[in-house]
Amino acid sequence: MPVDLAANPREAAHAPRLDAITGLRWWAAFAVFGFHMLVFAPLVPAVDSVLRLGDYGVAFFFVLSGFVLTWSLKPGTLKSTFYWRRFARIYPLHFVTLLLAIPVFYSFTPDPADWWVKPVNIGILALSFVLLQGWSRDPVILFSGNPAAWTLTVEAFFYALHPFLAKALTPLSRRGALIAAGVVALVTIGIRIDILLDPSGWVAWLPLPILRVNEFILGMCLAWACRQGWRLRLHPLVPTLAIAAVCATFVLTEHYMPGTRLFAIVATGLPAAMTILFGVLIVSTSTREMAGSARWMRWRPLVALGEWSFAFYLIHATVIYTALTIFGLQPAGWQNLGWFAVLAVIAIAMAAALHLWLERPVESRLRVREVEWRRRREAKRVAAAAPVVSAPGEATL
Repeated sequence: MPVDLAANPREAAHAPRLDAITGLRWWAAFAVFGFHMLVFAPLVPAVDSVLRLGDYGVAFFFVLSGFVLTWSLKPGTLKSTFYWRRFARIYPLHFVTLLLAIPVFYSFTPDPADWWVKPVNIGILALSFVLLQGWSRDPVILFSGNPAAWTLTVEAFFYALHPFLAKALTPLSRRGALIAAGVVALVTIGIRIDILLDPSGWVAWLPLPILRVNEFILGMCLAWACRQGWRLRLHPLVPTLAIAAVCATFVLTEHYMPGTRLFAIVATGLPAAMTILFGVLIVSTSTREMAGSARWMRWRPLVALGEWSFAFYLIHATVIYTALTIFGLQPAGWQNLGWFAVLAVIAIAMAAALHLWLERPVESRLRVREVEWRRRREAKRVAAAAPVVSAPGEATL
């Protein structure tokens, strides 16, 4: 059913769920899975070159995070409520998948041949438990605990900023939000140009939460423009093909012109191009869904995979490296598609179990608990503020 938030202010405070972009989350998570599978079961060089670009699924998640949080923003939500809900959303699953990852990636007596196994270091692991590992560029710290979870440090930083960024963004009109999105896109391009000109400069070595915040803000600006009634009348296939063309350009220049200035320019500009195209893909997909034209993108199995994608993302590396530990590095070739299928099924099954039996019920319980706490605090406040009524005949001073 078409949705027009600009024409329905009441609905703007309760923006509808967008199942189509939930489905997109699955493809981003699966791209990251393909990227990590190369450490265990590489295919052939041409395909591996494409799969190596799967780590850009993380950039998609960052843009999508800003979009979804702003799309679902409700006026009057307390900062404490927002922060608690974000904690309830990510931490319980992070904690459990971290515990599952530690035996795979850590040992008191690691074998040097197992390059992915690190010696146990309580201090470094503690950073993973409190989601601070992503502030370091040292790979031992950045990828500590569950290696995939460094992105949660970045997300936690985004969550900390979101109420303040939203306060600055929400007074903007549709045009103002689009101008802000354009400025962020230019900043994104400028960052890549600066890194191209000075690869060892201070910008290139900024902590990842700061260096990636532009992706989150771009998603926020686009979401607010949509909340104000902006619609991008562009079929999602167009940005999808553009993303494929950008990836193909990178792979071809890497293969045929490695070490050239052109390849350096393409490689440096790739993150900015992908970030901007991800934003276009999210908005065009949202527009089609709000117009009631994205039926296949709301196919229930695909939406379910999108709902499981967070758990899939946090468990997939543990599954892959467990296979690497047991079976060793596989010879490159098409036969490894079998390993892709087997490990994908195992990771999906584990993700479904984690989502249905841990992520969703624990998040729901914690959200209910927060509401109960807030009601009790409010009741105490009202009781404390109520005037004292003297009993009949009781003297008052």
